[in-house]
Amino acid sequence: MNHLVYVVSDSVGETAELVVKAAASQFNAASIQFKRIPYVEDKETLAEVVALAKMNRAIIAFTLVVPEMREFLLTEAAREGVEVYDIIGPLIEKMQDRFGMTPRCEPGPVRVLDEDYFKKIEAIEFAVKYDDGRDPRGILRADIVLIGVSRTSKTPLSQYLAHKRFKVANVPIVPEVEPPEELFKVSPKKCFGLKISPEKLNHIRRERLKSLGLDDGAIYANIDRIKEELNYFDEIVAKIGCDVIDVTNKAVEETANVIMNIIEKRRK
Repeated sequence: MNHLVYVVSDSVGETAELVVKAAASQFNAASIQFKRIPYVEDKETLAEVVALAKMNRAIIAFTLVVPEMREFLLTEAAREGVEVYDIIGPLIEKMQDRFGMTPRCEPGPVRVLDEDYFKKIEAIEFAVKYDDGRDPRGILRADIVLIGVSRTSKTPLSQYLAHKRFKVANVPIVPEVEPPEELFKVSPKKCFGLKISPEKLNHIRRERLKSLGLDDGAIYANIDRIKEELNYFDEIVAKIGCDVIDVTNKAVEETANVIMNIIEKRRK
């Protein structure tokens, strides 16, 4: 037997749906269906949802921040004998009572195409354009320049920092290839070397080769070759005089936080 939950919101409805799905995961989730009804702005829609819920013996879970709309839904559901669950209302009321603050009662979140939003998009496009050293001109224009051998998470780290509004270029270090001259012209304070242990890199590269259906014994994953690359990396970052971060056991978010903390301290 399938069961139905109507997820009602005056915004996108993502918060409500996540809560409902988390609760449903404690049961046979396959037998529980969800129907999201977002951007509800009128009482007529709420009345229709109550009627449907009554007909289908469903539950209504909702996030409505406008008091008038909440009260209408609760009253209509009680009159029709429909089960409802107010996800956000009680918490808003507790915060109001405890902190003595008045809620805005504005449906949200609404994405405003302001200057900050455009800066984020610009930074993401910049990270894509100047990924993996494909255009060294980006080095001199970047807020942050990441330097490292292959498979040190330069690209995902660039994208993560881009979402924080930083323009990031990243440069791969390969012994057979001379680094771009721009790397030695840019301020070393903008540069961050990504260091990793040979053993960890060996494991990462072997797994990468396997995922591609290739021989994990290739030179790319050879431990001696890896040590050669890392020694060359040490020479380059020493020549630049930049900060070096050990990413051996760090998640991308952790490395990003280290970089942002260093930048923040320098600003102060």
